[in-house]
Amino acid sequence: MSKRMILMLVACAVVFGLVFGLKGFLNFGMNQFFDNMPMPPATITATEAKSDEWVLALDAVGTVRAVNGVEVTTQVAGEVEKIHFSSGDDVKEGAALVSLDARTDSAQLKALEAAARLAEQEYERFQTLFKQGSISRSELDRRQSERDQALATANAQRERVAQKTIRAPFSGKLGIRQVDLGQYLNPGNAVVTLQQLNPIYVNFSLPERDQSLLQPGLAVRASLSAMPDDVFTGEISAIEPGVDSATRNFNVQATFRNDEQKLRPGMFARISIRLADSEQVVVVPRTAIQFAPYGNSVYVITEKEEETAEEGEGAEEEKEPTLIVKRRFVKTGSERGDLVAVIDGLKAGERVATSGLLKLRNDSTVIINNEIEPSAEADPRPDNS
Repeated sequence: MSKRMILMLVACAVVFGLVFGLKGFLNFGMNQFFDNMPMPPATITATEAKSDEWVLALDAVGTVRAVNGVEVTTQVAGEVEKIHFSSGDDVKEGAALVSLDARTDSAQLKALEAAARLAEQEYERFQTLFKQGSISRSELDRRQSERDQALATANAQRERVAQKTIRAPFSGKLGIRQVDLGQYLNPGNAVVTLQQLNPIYVNFSLPERDQSLLQPGLAVRASLSAMPDDVFTGEISAIEPGVDSATRNFNVQATFRNDEQKLRPGMFARISIRLADSEQVVVVPRTAIQFAPYGNSVYVITEKEEETAEEGEGAEEEKEPTLIVKRRFVKTGSERGDLVAVIDGLKAGERVATSGLLKLRNDSTVIINNEIEPSAEADPRPDNS
């Protein structure tokens, strides 16, 4: 029994060994097949890196601001008697906007003016008496003081009556009316907004390193998200002499003509300041750059070196060159639209992949198909219709 048991155990061990060995051999062969299996070529788009001359420019974002912009308020209390404007009107400086009930104040003004005239007449009579020596100098001075006080009180009341008519402090465009007829207003209540729209300011900020490059009168271009097809031209009118210690930026103000009043206060504006100098750069489309925290890179396309096959009497068989890609780290610079300047790592004339970067790796075989190319414009104008 023991001998049979031993033979059975040996036979089982041999069978299981053959089974596991065959399985291991098959797994090894399968892994080798997949490891050495050639990857199918990846279809990409490609373009050549180009040399270009870029005029040096400073880019920033800013906010449109009115030269003068206020919320017109009342200085005195009163009931709205008449409204002289409609929402959205253009008004001139000094134009009446709202009249408050001034009947009581006007009546008081008449009484004070009468008292002032009486004080003036008495002062003139006392002047005559003083010249005749009938009164003292102190009596004349007291009458003069009473005359001056009466005139000042009347003038103060006259100004109060004038304040019952709220006027435009400057020429501009009105906003939406915020009062109604018969409404009682307290001092400081808003009546309407008033904005002076032509000319108009655009305020923006730049890093402190650029302060020496700017000076008043330098041309500025602005574009708005609301009107992408329009470009507005102005000039720098003021530069903040100090630098913000928190952001290390300094503020700049540019003035723009706004005859058509397309620029409105509060709008977001993209600013471009063209400087006199220019530089030679190598540019590629933005889609050709693979941005990463550890460095930006491009895939450069080269031809794979292959041995030529011989046929018959040694004639070489003509084949299409096999294209492969090599990943190369580059240093990027400024950007304009869809283009990026490459400062180091790439030469003009080298071909780079512009799409399909995620499926590429070093020595990947590629096929170039440029039927649909990514946008590569320095000043792109997308169709938003």
